[in-house]
Amino acid sequence: MIADEENAPIFENPKHTWYDSILVKLAIIAVLILLLLIPSEWIQSMIAERENSQQETLKSMTDAWSGSQLVQGPVLVIPYKPTATTNDFAYILPENLNIKASVATELHHKGIADITQYNSKVNVQGTFTKTDLTKLGINADQLMLDKARLVFSFSDMKGLKSNPAINVNGTIIPAEPIYADNLTIFKKGLQVVFSAPKEAGFSFNYTLELKGTNELSFLQIGKTTEVEVTGDWKSPYYTGHYSPDKSKADAGGFTAKWKVLDYNRPFPQQWKDNDTLITSKTATAQAAFGVKFSLPIDQYRKTMRTTKYSCLIILLTFVSLFLTEVIRKQRVHVFNYILIGAAMIVYYTLLLSFAEHLGYDVAYLIASVSTITLIAWFTSSLMDNKNVAFLFGAILTTFYGFIYTIIQLEELSLLIGSIALFVVVALLMYFSRKINWEKH
Repeated sequence: MIADEENAPIFENPKHTWYDSILVKLAIIAVLILLLLIPSEWIQSMIAERENSQQETLKSMTDAWSGSQLVQGPVLVIPYKPTATTNDFAYILPENLNIKASVATELHHKGIADITQYNSKVNVQGTFTKTDLTKLGINADQLMLDKARLVFSFSDMKGLKSNPAINVNGTIIPAEPIYADNLTIFKKGLQVVFSAPKEAGFSFNYTLELKGTNELSFLQIGKTTEVEVTGDWKSPYYTGHYSPDKSKADAGGFTAKWKVLDYNRPFPQQWKDNDTLITSKTATAQAAFGVKFSLPIDQYRKTMRTTKYSCLIILLTFVSLFLTEVIRKQRVHVFNYILIGAAMIVYYTLLLSFAEHLGYDVAYLIASVSTITLIAWFTSSLMDNKNVAFLFGAILTTFYGFIYTIIQLEELSLLIGSIALFVVVALLMYFSRKINWEKH
């Protein structure tokens, strides 16, 4: 019981019925909250459905631009004659491979989903040691060194912006598509044909100008593979089995460096007669690493996460209204609770529809201000008191501001949310301590 003067009754009406029971009223409110979860689930399903259609749109954007890029190679491929009438291939990986990539990103918004497209310049250089395939059972006189090939590839050929040329021991050789002799080490790739030296190794270097979407990765090809990636993305996510040895990210961009050795590589330094050894899904999954340019929390995830807090918002709003009702000794009809709950459900459809056109932050502001204003005005008219409008406006602003803060956070969201909920429970305990729950 709330004591305003001495032992003043909770409600002004001296004639009490079963409806005036505090416990009965709370039970009815609890049932309403559970019923309002049904349309909340419908809204989440609608968001998921619209997100699927957005993904189809984004796929078409990716297809028109270029997909994620996995830089593969180079691999030295040397034909040899096991017999006088047949040809096979021997495959050799670089002794050292050094890659430096610079990335310029651009964020594109489509509906409530985001896509990150980028342009990159990838410089690849390294060395091969002297050719010695005796461990594979291949004699030197079986090798066709004058038809050796340096083969390399990347995931999406649409992303190639210029024709690369390979510098092999100081000789510039234009690259061309892989062809002939059933060579399928990469499904799609480029190659240069040259005469490999017999008694010594050789060096190489080339530059790829690539465009892609969301992710840039590299395949661990060298006996020692070193990769350095720099870019303007502020929140990179590193993928693959290898974390960067050194990394830095700030408002100006990021830098990441890897140095990986062949001990954990899922394929040997040289092999023969198997052109799918390094391109199988298993090998690629174990040997690829790189950086992903995706938002920490994208627009769709923000909207979906916001709807998951609908039960909490409805609960806190109804409890606040109930306590206001008790303190002011003015009864609010259950139907009015239903209307307020409906307004809070419509809030999420406003958020979704505006987010598709204006982005999540602007949509959240519009939906929140509209809903807070409507509910504050409605409760003020019910209790015929303007102060109630300011009170409820402040309460709802606090609730929606709290949810917005939680959505923006990543690692600290659980901590901040737990502390805030503890404070809410403490306040509820304080305001409910003088209620006589047995009083009718």
